[in-house]
This record gives sequence, structure tokens and C-alpha cells, in this order.
Amino acid sequence: MVSVRRAIVLVLKSKAVIEKEAEDGAFHSERLAVPIPSVVRLVYFVKVPHRARAALSRRAVFVRDEFQCQYCGSVAENVDHIRPRSKGGTHTWDNVVASCRPCNARKENLLLNEAGMTLRRPPRTPKDSLFLMAAVGKTYPAWEPYLSIESSNGQSSDSQYAAY
Repeated sequence: MVSVRRAIVLVLKSKAVIEKEAEDGAFHSERLAVPIPSVVRLVYFVKVPHRARAALSRRAVFVRDEFQCQYCGSVAENVDHIRPRSKGGTHTWDNVVASCRPCNARKENLLLNEAGMTLRRPPRTPKDSLFLMAAVGKTYPAWEPYLSIESSNGQSSDSQYAAY
């Protein structure tokens, strides 16, 4: 994902072509009008100066876990450390899950086996597509053919994130 400004610069430098135009106008100069790109395709590889990784945030954990408690499956309201930080746990993707209030209170400051709880699925570092969902907050229908976002049930889930 790049900004509109970066996309236009790439198009003007012939490093990218516009695959899909936005429906709301164009950028104009004295002698040129460039449609606002919604999707661009690189003509050749362009080195990205800084490759952003999915930042560990409350919102990103909820998106990764599909807003479901990873202990019981109900609606998640909290973020829980599987191995509590007081017991040497880290604040990393593989140690943080979404949880509901009752499960979070039940687990407290205990390890999973001490609390007699299990995870519905193991936590994982998200793919870049999840980072896109957390960063942008929604997708546009024009992007759907270019994104491959898989949900836990293996089906495309672009539309489920449209409201977030």
C-alpha cells in the first residue's frame, strides 16, 4: 500500500501503471491531468525504502482474531497475554490474543494449564494483508480482485472488514 501521492509519482516516472482509477476526479497541473489511482501495478520492482511490519496493537490483535475470544469464541473485549508478563511473557504476536471479559478474569495472572484453559487456535504473526486491514481500516470494492485475504475458515473475507 502506498499513498496517492507516491502512486502518482510512480505513474509519472513510468514505474507503475494505473490498473483501476478512483471515481472521484483527477489531479491537474497546467498541462496534465492525472486520474486518481485506486490500484497501481508496478512495471518493474521498485525498492521500498522502509518495509513496514504489522505493528502489535489492540486493533490489529482484534482483526487477526476476528473479534472473537480465543478461549471461548464469544465477542472479544480485551487483549490477554498467554504467558503473563509477570511470569516472563513478552508483548509479541505469538503471546497476545483477544479475549472476552469473563475469560480474561478467569485466567487472571495464570498460565493456560494453571487456569485449565486452552486456545481455540494458536496465535501467529499476521500476514501483510492483515496489516493492510488494520492500517487502512477498510477495503474498497475496487481492490477486491487484487487482494487475497483469507479468514480462518479458508474463505475470502474482504467484505467482513469493510465496516471496521
